[in-house]
Amino acid sequence: MRLSPSLFFTTNCEPALTFYEQCGLGRGTILLRWGDNDMPLRTEAMRGKVLHARFEGPGVLFHASDNDDAEPMKGSALMLEFDDLTAMRGLFNRMGEAGRITVPLARQVWGTRFGMLVDAFGVQWMFNCPNE
Repeated sequence: MRLSPSLFFTTNCEPALTFYEQCGLGRGTILLRWGDNDMPLRTEAMRGKVLHARFEGPGVLFHASDNDDAEPMKGSALMLEFDDLTAMRGLFNRMGEAGRITVPLARQVWGTRFGMLVDAFGVQWMFNCPNE
């Protein structure tokens, strides 16, 4: 068994996936669009938006799609665990540029380097590294 979260966007899934790829998180490996090649179409406004995407990187796997009834992400975050503090800082800074840092990267009372941010697409991310 493996947990593979699915991120729901209203209409900006593709720009979010492009952003994650540019940040170095991984790359999209599957992209299906609403209304293309006999794919279903709920509303004409969704034509060409992302019906289903798979995004993969080292230790990263999630799915994503555009859904006109999607709600902002609440009550959860995606946790990225690192062995390399420099790599974590780099990704944290890139992903936080257009977003909002909610917990700056710092050594926490439990002994690890940890930080949180909400990216420009409303997805909450947690970063953790036990190594110095």
